[in-house]
Amino acid sequence: MKNEKNNLEEKKILGIPWNAFIFGFVSFLNDFSSELTIRALPLFLKNVLNAKTSVIGLIEGVADSTATILKIFSGYLSDKLNQRKWLVTIGYGLSALSKPLLYFANNWVFVLVIRFLDRVGKGIRTSPRDALIANTTKKEELGKAFGFNRAMDPAGAILALIVGSFIIYFTSKNALKLTQHLFQILVLVSIFPVFVALFLIIAFAVDSKNQNPSATKVNLSLKGFDRKFKLYLLTISIFTLGNSSDAFLILQAQNRGLTVLEIFLMLAAFNLITTLSAYPAGILSDRIKRQYLIVMGWIVYALIYLGFGLATKTYQIVALYILYGLYYGLTEGVEKALVADLVPPEKRGTAYGLYNGAVGIFAFPASLVAGFLWQYINPSAPFIFGAVLAIFASIMLLKVVNMKSDN
Repeated sequence: MKNEKNNLEEKKILGIPWNAFIFGFVSFLNDFSSELTIRALPLFLKNVLNAKTSVIGLIEGVADSTATILKIFSGYLSDKLNQRKWLVTIGYGLSALSKPLLYFANNWVFVLVIRFLDRVGKGIRTSPRDALIANTTKKEELGKAFGFNRAMDPAGAILALIVGSFIIYFTSKNALKLTQHLFQILVLVSIFPVFVALFLIIAFAVDSKNQNPSATKVNLSLKGFDRKFKLYLLTISIFTLGNSSDAFLILQAQNRGLTVLEIFLMLAAFNLITTLSAYPAGILSDRIKRQYLIVMGWIVYALIYLGFGLATKTYQIVALYILYGLYYGLTEGVEKALVADLVPPEKRGTAYGLYNGAVGIFAFPASLVAGFLWQYINPSAPFIFGAVLAIFASIMLLKVVNMKSDN
């Protein structure tokens, strides 16, 4: 059995390592489901449940922080137990069971509970999954593996948004606001793919055990990690403080007059840009310093956010949101590949947990602050705030590029 697993870990499909390929399609199916529901959720909260933007910020902040803080413990646990696949399975399973409950949502507290459960699932699975991909991929192919995984995420979103656009077109073509009936249809369509994704994990994903006996002596702390990794976490934290939930971008688009159908089509184009840029960016990051691509992505983010803060025309919002996909394509897969570069294999679960935890700790205040800036100053304030912090974080990361390692 062990030899069979080792053979599978070495196997590639279309040049992609086995686990990276399997989890790429898991991401495709899971994001198909999420895009139909989670992307429409801020519109549902605002249009149907009449929730205030500060409440939407609270929900998104709690959801994001719950997921990413749990990633700390699940990553550490996967290193401690030297097992990852069953944690990943539980995480995806919990999300699969919680999403259908959105069909019955009738107040924002109920939505908060569902989002909490869904994000608990994400928190349990993400760090062990990332470590599983990293530990079954050669160092010189880490960017390619994570780039492929990141590209499949928005690919699923594109299909979901096209399907959602057809549903909207035939049910409420010219609607300026989302209705409860339309939202419930989207939830029903989203259910089946997540259970297919769960089956793929159980049937085809391969677990990876560290051969280094020190894997059982891992501590949940920064002690023993290289200072470049520690400074990388600090930089990520500063950037995240200005990286509020994309729910506010969707609300800004609706404020500028876009219909629900137009918003879905805009999101499809946004995800297309992410898909087209993520895989090439991952491959490029295997050839140059990954930090440079991350900084490039953060500068794109700053310019886009500044544009959102200043835009007054509908076409400007649409163009900016579509180009916003370039930020995701340039950064998300590359950021995870960089984590694998900076830490040894036996600590990667914990390292991904700390990385995601750094994001999570600041995700809550980021969305909460954005909600209050929007409501009590003006809708442009959270975007200008995010742009300023992105530039500052970019300068910090450039300094980390040339810093010597402890080792």
